[in-house]
Amino acid sequence: MGIGDCGERRYASGRDVCPDTGLARLSYDQARDLLDTATAADGPGTGWDLHELRHSGLTHLGEAGASLLELMAKSRHRKAENLRRYFKPSPQAMRELTSILGPGAERRR
Repeated sequence: MGIGDCGERRYASGRDVCPDTGLARLSYDQARDLLDTATAADGPGTGWDLHELRHSGLTHLGEAGASLLELMAKSRHRKAENLRRYFKPSPQAMRELTSILGPGAERRR
């Protein structure tokens, strides 16, 4: 399958083609530009970047109850200490965690 920008023609390797649709994956630059365009509030260059998307995705997974091992597998981090900077639980998630030790905790389990 040919891919390319500005008339340049290259061919995608098997890893770069979606097995379900047969379409080529986006390059990092293409994905960055599309995300910026979709989220820019004040013109080009003001939207989210891919790293911010990664941070928020890991945070949402953590808040939904994903384990540390699951988050490590998803993010491909090998060390738990490297994952800490991506995972920032919300105040609500912290309240729910703290409530496990509160009065009536045995009844909630």
